[in-house]
Amino acid sequence: MKKKIGFIDLYINNWHANNYPAWFRTAKRAGEFELGFAYEESPLSPDSPPLGEWCAKMGMKPAHDIETVVADSDCLCVLAPNNPEAHDRLAALPLAAGKPLYMDKTFAPDKATAARFFETARRHGTPLMSTSALRFGEEFVAMMKGFAGKRPVHVTATGGGRSFGEYSIHQIEMAVIALGLGARSVTSLPGCATELYAVRYEGGVRSALLTYNPKADFTLTAFGEDRVAVAPGATNMFPHLIDAMLEFFATGVSLVPEEETVEVAAIREAAIKAQAAPGVEIPVP
Repeated sequence: MKKKIGFIDLYINNWHANNYPAWFRTAKRAGEFELGFAYEESPLSPDSPPLGEWCAKMGMKPAHDIETVVADSDCLCVLAPNNPEAHDRLAALPLAAGKPLYMDKTFAPDKATAARFFETARRHGTPLMSTSALRFGEEFVAMMKGFAGKRPVHVTATGGGRSFGEYSIHQIEMAVIALGLGARSVTSLPGCATELYAVRYEGGVRSALLTYNPKADFTLTAFGEDRVAVAPGATNMFPHLIDAMLEFFATGVSLVPEEETVEVAAIREAAIKAQAAPGVEIPVP
């Protein structure tokens, strides 16, 4: 019997929800899964399609409450990628359901909320996973393999999108994967033509520079003790992400370390505060 995937969203007419169904159907483990119920708290705008119309197009069934999605599904997606502040209420029941739960990026608005999500999931035996798709970009994966287990000492991560708050998750996650845990502070560098954020690490050896410009592509340059490598793009990041999600749904084992997800939330929290106070070194909680 195929496992059912349920969607829970703030508003269903968003880029992730509009694309995930088709990608699920072409993933490596597609034959083991089917799409079930979808729920949205409220439409994005009066022009958005009604939930029933959206579900008919995507091959899902409309649910009028979260309880229906949780009860019917074997695995769950809490989406709302643009609104991490909504995850607290949207994920309350899924976190307690004991079923594999994928929470979309941005996972949580701050470190404390991220840590609490994982603690709640542990208490209820709920496997939990969240990640940026950039983790699975082929250039980034190849670059990290090239370091052969030796971590870089500095990375420069560049990215764009509608706002730093919404899209910085991508740069930060690549930096955390490359440099590991232990970020100490974030400083927004004033007087620059683009937004620059310096991330300092414990011990003073490792560092990261986050560069944000709305028109920039996502790239990462990593500096090691004896080599420099560049990930100039993120080929096939979403197909690989979907494969990872279905692997997680099938096994209940996350491919992403909890500690990295919490660290990403902590750095982002400090970076958002640094954005409002250029030149001030903001501690990472």
